[in-house]
Amino acid sequence: MSRTILIVDDDPVQRRLLDAAVTRAGYAALAAEGGKAAMAHLDGGSAEAIALVILDLAMPDMDGLAVLSAMRERGVDVPVIVQTAQAGIETVVAAMRAGAFDFVVKPVSPDRLRVAITNALKVEAMDAASRRSKPVAVETLAIKDLVTRSSAMDRVIRLAEKAASSNIPILIEGESGVGKEVIARAIKGSGTRRGKPFVTVNCGAIPENLVESILFGHEKGSFTGAQERHAGKFVEANSGTLFLDEIGDLPLDVQVKLLRAVQEGEVDPVGGRAAVKVDIRLISATHRDLLQRVKDGLFREDLFYRLNVFPIYVPPLRDRGEDLEDLVQHFIARFARTETDGRVKGISGEALAVLKAYDWPGNIRQLQNAIFRAVVLSEGPTLTSEEFPQIVAQVGAVDPGTETGLHLASTPALAADPVRYSISGHLGNNVSMGQGALEALDERGNVRPLVDIEREVIQFAIDHYGGQMSEVARRLGIGRSTLYRKLKEYGIDPETGRGEKVIS
Repeated sequence: MSRTILIVDDDPVQRRLLDAAVTRAGYAALAAEGGKAAMAHLDGGSAEAIALVILDLAMPDMDGLAVLSAMRERGVDVPVIVQTAQAGIETVVAAMRAGAFDFVVKPVSPDRLRVAITNALKVEAMDAASRRSKPVAVETLAIKDLVTRSSAMDRVIRLAEKAASSNIPILIEGESGVGKEVIARAIKGSGTRRGKPFVTVNCGAIPENLVESILFGHEKGSFTGAQERHAGKFVEANSGTLFLDEIGDLPLDVQVKLLRAVQEGEVDPVGGRAAVKVDIRLISATHRDLLQRVKDGLFREDLFYRLNVFPIYVPPLRDRGEDLEDLVQHFIARFARTETDGRVKGISGEALAVLKAYDWPGNIRQLQNAIFRAVVLSEGPTLTSEEFPQIVAQVGAVDPGTETGLHLASTPALAADPVRYSISGHLGNNVSMGQGALEALDERGNVRPLVDIEREVIQFAIDHYGGQMSEVARRLGIGRSTLYRKLKEYGIDPETGRGEKVIS
């Protein structure tokens, strides 16, 4: 049975052309003359049959951006290829940010359209298979496994280490996608409850009428549909750790019960006759400003202070650019192994420069999804900028400069554990002996170790270029992230260029 593609365009000529191209490519075509008609199909009985949407961005009744927004709000997870005229690139960028998979320019050739459809369905199939597969075991994650080159993340790790040694309530704050659950799991994996349950609850994803039942449990027959007794997440996490993600989305009436559970160490199941004692380590997380929600009357002040005993703020990816290379390499290794049997080995310097130029509003989760998509679409061993059309559409052309790319095969250690290693830049073994000379020989006439010479060259460059790190990196022929890594390795203070302050 052929898969159905929904064609959304207010121009009947364009609909006929696309219908013919889609049919020739071997798919069934379903046409909608505008955005409202498209949403009727996506909300109606034909929704399950629709595998992909080809969406015109300029329509009178409901434009393409409005359709993308409505799909997101209603949880319609179908890949979308948007169409635009030559002059509509700004709208294309907005559509990509709204979740469109790819874009084509009118009039699109059948071959270009076929490639776009094939790629979209290929990624969607891989993504669905990944969601169905058994999740990777993460219960053994510990704080020592969190490796970073960022000073901002160094502080997070130090706080996590302190928190792990106690039973104090923790509130992890940060934008969506920064890895709050990873930090929570690392804390759990490094504490006294490491071998106990770790139960997660996304408070923002639970229907409001079921929050109390899911958290605290219910007795059989306590409400319509309660055909069996349910223990609840607090009881499931007994003796272990309960991670309440997006806690800022909890309804006010449930917050009252949560406060009692935190204070008294017991919960009241819906329909239950007696409270149930629980012993849990509570870690909460939110992307919201909880203090502002307290001021707005949306979050209880007493609960806020109960949860905010030990706050940890996880910075967004744009503020920890030093970690991007390692994260890219880690995700390439993971997805290349599971999706391509190791065929993809790395990423080109040009593509890496594009990723570095982007601000990643979706943080690490968005980066992970972008690498997953690129690995699935790539035909060769190295990812190129062509595999990142959504990112390129937003940042434009980027000069790769001195970026040399990343490759798994560069070192056996990196291939074994790409999170812990990165590709280091070279200064070579020839040191200029002109003005501001550095001694190449020691007092015995032997060539000094390269590591010592490299350290002095970096210190000299920082002083020579007045601490302008971009210029220092460019003149040394290395990337900024490589430069900052070397500063950390050599204990050089980036402000002074000297080793008086060791960066921990």
